Amino acid sequence: MEIHPTALVEAQAELAEDVIIRPYTIIGPEVVIGAGTIIGPHVVIEGRTSIGQRNQIYPFVTIGFPPQDLTYHGEPTQVIIGDDNIIREHVTIHRGTPRGGGVTRIGNHNFIMAYAHIAHDCTLGDHVIMANGATLGGHVRVDDHAVLGGLVAVHQYARIGAHAYVGGLSPVSQDIPPFTLASGERATLHGLNLVGLKRKDFSPAAIQALKHCYRIIFRSNITLKEAIEKIREEVELLPEVDALLNFIDNPSKRGINR
Repeated sequence: MEIHPTALVEAQAELAEDVIIRPYTIIGPEVVIGAGTIIGPHVVIEGRTSIGQRNQIYPFVTIGFPPQDLTYHGEPTQVIIGDDNIIREHVTIHRGTPRGGGVTRIGNHNFIMAYAHIAHDCTLGDHVIMANGATLGGHVRVDDHAVLGGLVAVHQYARIGAHAYVGGLSPVSQDIPPFTLASGERATLHGLNLVGLKRKDFSPAAIQALKHCYRIIFRSNITLKEAIEKIREEVELLPEVDALLNFIDNPSKRGINR
């Protein structure tokens, strides 16, 4: 274990043997840090925070601070971070609230760029990218392989589907379905995220099926219920189609962006 002499690490903190702690970093007593993780200088980690293996945490990051929620009164909520994440400078990640399940959770292999903010009770899947200054309100869910551009702001309780792409400077007030591309002064859909799907080696059959679904759901003047029924009749129910229908059929309280 390599801990710089200027770092302050509480004796009760649990650190794996090969964790590296850089200068002037502060680690609280309830923090757990897994093997191979590197904590940069001037980082502060407190509260019931669990960080997995091989994470890279850059200078001036704060993790596990109380949520910015007026209903929170010091309850023992937590932050859980998985493995192989890159968390860049000045990122803030707040712990959960009792009414939101008590956990802010981040999966594996995520790239969270400078000045991004992850509020209380948010859930990030795996391989998510949040560009500089992207901000999640409380209770937001971001599914696997989603990409949020710079300065994107996501409203509380909204959900970003898997493999979705949200362009920079876009405020998101409703759920962005998986596999889609959204942007704008008020984020609206602009078709499928075709570049992202091709880069992830989605099959031509899956892309064609998703295009057909998109036309039915977002380009036909019918209700969502009618669109789902029409897709089940006309489109082969590939796993990608099933994932899209499941998302549409189970929206957050914010509703689906159409």
